[in-house]
Amino acid sequence: MTPVGDALVRAVRDAVAEGEIDVAVPESVVVFGRGRGVFESPVALRLGVDPEVIARRVGGVVAGAGFVRVVLGAGELVEQILRDPDYGVARVPGKAWDEWPRTFDNPGFSVRYAYARACWAGRWARELGVADGPLRAGGLESELVWAMGDVPGRAEQAERERDARPLMFCLERVAGAYHDVHERCPAVPKGDEEPVPGRVGLARAVRVVLGNGLNMIGETPRERI
Repeated sequence: MTPVGDALVRAVRDAVAEGEIDVAVPESVVVFGRGRGVFESPVALRLGVDPEVIARRVGGVVAGAGFVRVVLGAGELVEQILRDPDYGVARVPGKAWDEWPRTFDNPGFSVRYAYARACWAGRWARELGVADGPLRAGGLESELVWAMGDVPGRAEQAERERDARPLMFCLERVAGAYHDVHERCPAVPKGDEEPVPGRVGLARAVRVVLGNGLNMIGETPRERI
């Protein structure tokens, strides 16, 4: 389940415990990514309860009839990914993904190499003592974060449709965005440049997302290629 989904389930559970609503607490809820950190769920509509009750508890708003909308900043989403080692995990059918040819035009290589690059960035940062902090996301970093935010929904779609392709296409987008970030917004600064807070954590989040994604389609992620 997505971090937003977890928060919505907790909100329902708390509202039931405090007597504000009277429903069976769901094990999971449907969450739709609307892009750029916007997530919506029909949780209140499906439970037949006042959406304001749930929206208030998750810091969201009511959008449409029974939908609860939650907006996360890029830094917030990265922090949620880092707190959840199982981010986006679902039961996705295995799918072969050819590593060759080893070019960026081949998505099988691009995703594997992006995972390895994220691992390298983390190792370099530790070895060089690069400190981290809250993410100050620019345009490229934000696009990467929003791509990662779409992974749980695509994984759930892949599980529901018994077809790994929705997840694989999403992982390709994450990998492509991370290659741009790695080249133009590196976590480990070059020369006398000062490190930009949050970029090390962003690389760690990419490692979580792509590692989980590769595991879901039946691969063991490799830190070195």
